[in-house]
Amino acid sequence: MTARFPAYRPRRLRQASWIRSLIAETTLRPADFIWPIVVHDGQEDRIPVASMPGVERLSVRAVAEAARQARDLGIPCIALFPHIDGARKDAGGSAAFDSAGLVPDAIKAAKDAAPEVGVMCDVALDCFTNHGHDGLLEGGRIVNDATVEALVRQALIQAEAGADIVAPSDMMDGRVGAIRAGLEGAGHHDVMILAYAAKYASAFYGPYRDAVGSARALSGDKKTYQMDPANTDEALREVALDLAEGADMVMVKPGMPYLDIVRRVVERFAVPTFAYQVSGEYSMIRAAVANGWLDEERAILESLIAFKRAGCAGIVSYFAPQACRLLGA
Repeated sequence: MTARFPAYRPRRLRQASWIRSLIAETTLRPADFIWPIVVHDGQEDRIPVASMPGVERLSVRAVAEAARQARDLGIPCIALFPHIDGARKDAGGSAAFDSAGLVPDAIKAAKDAAPEVGVMCDVALDCFTNHGHDGLLEGGRIVNDATVEALVRQALIQAEAGADIVAPSDMMDGRVGAIRAGLEGAGHHDVMILAYAAKYASAFYGPYRDAVGSARALSGDKKTYQMDPANTDEALREVALDLAEGADMVMVKPGMPYLDIVRRVVERFAVPTFAYQVSGEYSMIRAAVANGWLDEERAILESLIAFKRAGCAGIVSYFAPQACRLLGA
């Protein structure tokens, strides 16, 4: 830049909303969102989640309504996460393999209600185990290979019910390749895999664990399989492995505290990369708004545009419906 003041005044391009819109480098639109939805197996259509103001557990019937709402708002995909009765949980997460269970019912309800809306399903056992871990426990240790076999079974149940995307979030080694082989072997050639490739052992998941009912059950922590927040090169190795094993897309989780990871992944691999604005991020904004410390609309949209600016192809966010309305959908 050789021009000097006053020949060059950067503020000229900020003086009115129309010019700011015209030259904006990054845009946010409803098509950028995946809306995470917690579905429960009770009779009530909606049960508020105390630690996530504005978020509710939905019945299967209400999931169908949500799918239609997503369609009307222009949200291209919903993501389903189950909350099941604690009495149905066991050490092996057997309810995850029930073809007539909560998740297959919710998938079918959503696809029947709005077939044009994609349905993504979480592949992990934490919502189904009585110990709250994503995998199988033996002697107090998460066993990798036996867990991978269970995850393949879970993913096949979801695919057979009509899921468009299966999203392994467990962080077991080799699970993407095994799931891809299982899908191919069963004829599910078009089912996509969005791998949680860089999922960190984060403090920001607490409200989600409340929402799906795994918080009280969790014994110990997940640091032996989720990533160390101190590491970035390791994330690139994880992404490379998942892509080599057959992932179509990758996820970084959590979101805003890890946007540097998003940028590195996008620049290195140039593949569709998503990030999850997790429950803790959502609840912090809600709490600050409730206390009058932040402007709600500006805080929501500013937090979301940061994901796009970092290079995300899309954002998993509990704010999705409200953000669409703010964007004029």
